[in-house]
Amino acid sequence: MGTIAERKLSDGRTAYKAQIIIKRKGEPTHRESRQFPRRSTAKAWMDRREKELRAPGGLEKARGKRKTLADAIDQYIDDHKKIYGRSKAQVLQKLKDMPISQKPCDEITSQHLVDLAREMGQDRATSTVGNYLSHLAPVFRMARPAWQIDLDPAAINDALIVCKRLGLISKSNRRDRRPTMDELDRLMSHYQDSAARGHMPMNKIIPFAIFSTRRQDEIVRIRWQDLDREHSRVLVKDMKNPGEKIGNDVWCELTLEAMQIIETMPQAETTDPIFPYRANNISASFIRTCALLGIEDLRFHDLRHEGVSRLFEMGKTIPQVASVSGHRSWQSLQRYSHIRATTDRFANWPWLDSITKPVEDQQQEA
Repeated sequence: MGTIAERKLSDGRTAYKAQIIIKRKGEPTHRESRQFPRRSTAKAWMDRREKELRAPGGLEKARGKRKTLADAIDQYIDDHKKIYGRSKAQVLQKLKDMPISQKPCDEITSQHLVDLAREMGQDRATSTVGNYLSHLAPVFRMARPAWQIDLDPAAINDALIVCKRLGLISKSNRRDRRPTMDELDRLMSHYQDSAARGHMPMNKIIPFAIFSTRRQDEIVRIRWQDLDREHSRVLVKDMKNPGEKIGNDVWCELTLEAMQIIETMPQAETTDPIFPYRANNISASFIRTCALLGIEDLRFHDLRHEGVSRLFEMGKTIPQVASVSGHRSWQSLQRYSHIRATTDRFANWPWLDSITKPVEDQQQEA
């Protein structure tokens, strides 16, 4: 019922096309084929599909609407128990909009995924392409056992190996960008005026990000009920961690400066966020203002790097820094091992005094 034909591709590689033809009274009634990079993989697929087609209702099911990769992505989103982070949700949506997502799942091979990586690499960094494929991988690995959708997990595994060896994907480059004191002065001056006009108090959010080492998503999630004033700490819920996010709640110590900034925020209900703003708005404001002030290549996340570096410059040990930053693995902090205790460049920072003055004093100055 099935045959395997060897083919030479235009780039010199050899491919194997497995074809299944079902006949009734000498006439073909069903036909399907797939191409594989190895004969053994082609035979394994052909044997499995022949068995499925011989099963009761198998042929009728094959003739029905075939699931596409977009269907599998939708199923993954609908059935997965975790709530996705913003970046993963965006990646999955962008993948759904790509031509490969309209292909039937049983036709997608590792070659299609390698071609996808090449196409994305034309206008994206290799680290970004790697991020896309890593988010797509669990869809392939769960589709067949969880939803009976015929995505081959070997296809994504082979594609990741090939793409890595060809240099089509890579890990993200480690950033070491820290804001200069001059850049911080310009940002604080701009945002001090902006806050006085009733805008989002970025003049407090920026220093809090530095002194607490918190990410922007974490800052806006912290609620008053998560604050432990007695022990100067805060419960950071759903902290980002490789392989785990939802339910990863971590108590993090707050530096004196971070506590001082929190105490200036107006409190209503305990269930209210301390910083009642949206992470997207914080990011957009920061990017827009850096462009306005001519500050190049500075991201909001670099403020966390600044905060961690500051703690090491103050002579803190890895365990002490981890208690503030929330790093579960101390190995993640080894990148800071070259930093030697020098001094706290934020000692007597005038902007901290300015934003932590009692509200009455700020109103009188205004």
